[in-house]
Amino acid sequence: MDLYLILVIIATLLCSRIFSFVYGKFRVQENKIIAYSSSSPSPPSPKSTLPRNCIHDVFPSFHGKDVRKSFLSHLLKECGIKGINLFIDNEITRGEFIGPELKKAIQGSRIAIVLLSKRYASSSWCLDELVEIMKCKEDLGQTVMPVFCEVDPTDVKKQAGEFGKVFKETCKGKTNEVTRKWSEALAKVATLAGYHSKNWDNDAKMIEDIAIDVANKLFNSSPSRDFDELIGMEAHMEKISRVLRTDLDEVRMIGIWGPAGIGKTTIARCLFNQLSHTFQYSVFLMNVKAMCTPPVCSDDYNVKLLLQQKFLSQLLNQKEDLKISHLGVAQERLNDKKVLVVLDNVDRLVQLEAMAKKTGWFGNGSRIIITTQDRKILKAHGITDIYKVDFPSDCEAIQMFCMYAFGQKSPEDGFENLVWEVTRLVGKLPLGLRVMGSHFREMSKQEWENELPELWRCLDGEIESILMFGYNALSQENKDLFLHIACFFNAEWKEKVAEHLSTRFSNMRKRLNVLAEKSLISLESGVVSMHDLLVQLGRDIVRKQSSEPGQRRFLVDKRENCEVLADDAAGSGNVIGITFFYRGEINVSERAFEGMSNLQFLRFRVERDGGGDALHLFGGASYLSRKLRLLDWSKFPMTCLHCIPNPELLVELIMVCSKLEKLWEGTKPLTNLKWVNLSDSKNLKDVSSLSTATSLEELNLSGCSSLLDLSGCSSLVELPSSIGNAIHLKKLHLSGCSSLLPSSLGNAIGNLEELDFSDCSSLVRVPSSIGNATNLQELDFSRCSSLVELPASIGNLHKLETLILEECRKLEALPVNINFKSLMTLDLTDCSLMKSFPEISTDIVYMYLAGTAIKEVPSSISLWPRLHVLHMSYNENLKEFGHEQHRNTRDSSLDQ
Repeated sequence: MDLYLILVIIATLLCSRIFSFVYGKFRVQENKIIAYSSSSPSPPSPKSTLPRNCIHDVFPSFHGKDVRKSFLSHLLKECGIKGINLFIDNEITRGEFIGPELKKAIQGSRIAIVLLSKRYASSSWCLDELVEIMKCKEDLGQTVMPVFCEVDPTDVKKQAGEFGKVFKETCKGKTNEVTRKWSEALAKVATLAGYHSKNWDNDAKMIEDIAIDVANKLFNSSPSRDFDELIGMEAHMEKISRVLRTDLDEVRMIGIWGPAGIGKTTIARCLFNQLSHTFQYSVFLMNVKAMCTPPVCSDDYNVKLLLQQKFLSQLLNQKEDLKISHLGVAQERLNDKKVLVVLDNVDRLVQLEAMAKKTGWFGNGSRIIITTQDRKILKAHGITDIYKVDFPSDCEAIQMFCMYAFGQKSPEDGFENLVWEVTRLVGKLPLGLRVMGSHFREMSKQEWENELPELWRCLDGEIESILMFGYNALSQENKDLFLHIACFFNAEWKEKVAEHLSTRFSNMRKRLNVLAEKSLISLESGVVSMHDLLVQLGRDIVRKQSSEPGQRRFLVDKRENCEVLADDAAGSGNVIGITFFYRGEINVSERAFEGMSNLQFLRFRVERDGGGDALHLFGGASYLSRKLRLLDWSKFPMTCLHCIPNPELLVELIMVCSKLEKLWEGTKPLTNLKWVNLSDSKNLKDVSSLSTATSLEELNLSGCSSLLDLSGCSSLVELPSSIGNAIHLKKLHLSGCSSLLPSSLGNAIGNLEELDFSDCSSLVRVPSSIGNATNLQELDFSRCSSLVELPASIGNLHKLETLILEECRKLEALPVNINFKSLMTLDLTDCSLMKSFPEISTDIVYMYLAGTAIKEVPSSISLWPRLHVLHMSYNENLKEFGHEQHRNTRDSSLDQ
């Protein structure tokens, strides 16, 4: 045995020496390259000496009277949409010669666009600019793009025809040297590849193509920083480009396939960042798997409808609760649009059928990219172009680990052997390298050496052991938080996680940041997300707490949940959270929850195809713990919440599609309640219990078609006055309350940010008190078929960004003299009595006027700086406007 240990030690030392030698050579070569680039003189070719940090993306040279208000203004807008910065000389006083400020602007631009119009050569200023531009092309390698606006390139080259006459007039009185420079510059620029207006049917398409070309040149010429910290990513991009074939104008669906933790999402994100600027619309849908948790709706059709709504709202930059009536909407809206779509972490075929069923749904040139662990899903969907993500090489694995441990691709001095040893133990899965690299970050060499024996004991090369080591390094409280997220709060809003766990953990936000720094969770976009492998790790840890499921802290396994809930005595005071998604029937004992005195979080969703009662409560539900903070129980089978007689700690209540008629008997203390979703509880008649919910921030009553007010009327005519107590209310959803006729919106309206009256078919007029909702950002009246007018007080909504009045068929006009200075989206689709173009801010971005009776538009609309989308119905009076409209909106149409 002693001899064996000696041999192991010798082998280890020998490998370490070999590694040190190889890595030392690698570092010497790397240092040589850096030293050469920093100390050697500039190469003789001058074509790479453009300023590294150019002041402007594009310098346009133009004759103002010819193009400033027409072609140039539209080019400015199109480039602005794509984030391209153009230099404009409005502030420069023009003299006989261009001054140093203008020369600096030309030299400090990556690209020069020369708009050669009929009278371009009438300006000595323009000609001097052109001389300087061509000099920068020769000396600095600047890209020059000529655009021939109704002039012939041959006439420019030879200074002939009408262009030549104008040029000769300008040359009068000038020295031969000056005219020679002008002539040579014109001759050279005319021979460059450029754009000729005669080759396009309209200016809009030409300008769009120019902007795309400029964007491509900028992205391709800029030194890429995308892959500096992402080892091996450049090779991935090169390989996947052969599958994507962006040079083809066809629609292609691409699969990115590989095991969990291999880096599929990172590859897709890099791809998206590189390509999105070349597409009309683009969206990256993170973790689609989490978007389709069962069972908001019980059948696949409703699941598809929900997924398509989320997909379209994000792709088209509309409200998150965008409503669609059928599954053909995606094809109707997208079949003429070039889009880039990334569907990340797909795990069910229904997700693809809902969001990307056929290539025919999308316009030419579109690319749909799907990442998944399951190749069968790709094959079942007919996707044959699949990029398999392989494990990194040994050298790449070391560099990945070093990036997370040291912030650089190579080890710090003295750490070479330690890096080799840790990397060899961890293996080559990128997720494992990230977790372990983050663990060792900022540790001293001594701390590394102290950790290694434990690493030797714990790791056997499998990913679970690698991740377990990262978990074991956490403090006890942070371990506890990790398990809460893995078992209950994954893919939940950070704000809600912090609130739900605030009484259990101190400094919640700081603790979340600690887990994020150690790569155990992500906090991107305000959502707490944990990788699938880490979720599995956390749940496995909980399972090992006891061989009896009812003795564990969290219940997450379907089969074990069924056993515990069917047994009177199976549950114990150890249980603090239950997560239960189940398709089929389940029997729950009337005393199932009696022993769970510490239950705080219950998410109970039972799904059964075709509807019906899938949940059988023997004798009724037993009382739930008075410590309950979150109750999410879809299709709750009882008419009242008798099971929670003490809801004083309740923070969130989600009872979607329940059979509730009222919440509680009498008044209950609800001072901690912040979020309530009772949508589609069609039997709900009374919400007066919420009068004590003074901390309420969000209330969703969409689809509560039987809702009664406090007076016991046969339909909801007034909002309960008790809502006025919810002074923190931010979101109020009343969609589908078909008989709603409110005379006042109560005292809570001041803090509202979202207000949804969609499908309130009896709503005729809106209370003037809506003007008090000065923080309102989204207002939805879609399909309010009886609505005849809006109050003038609506003009007080200075923060309003979205106003939807779709299918308000009795609405004739918007109030006059309102500004809506923050409004970005106005949807008047199918407001068939609307005749006058709305008087609104000219800063609007999206306007939908199809189906209205509007026949005239402001002549100034071509100058509206942010207008991006304009949809209108075809009308004979608008024929002449058609080209102007198309030229001034990136996505515009005259609906036939």
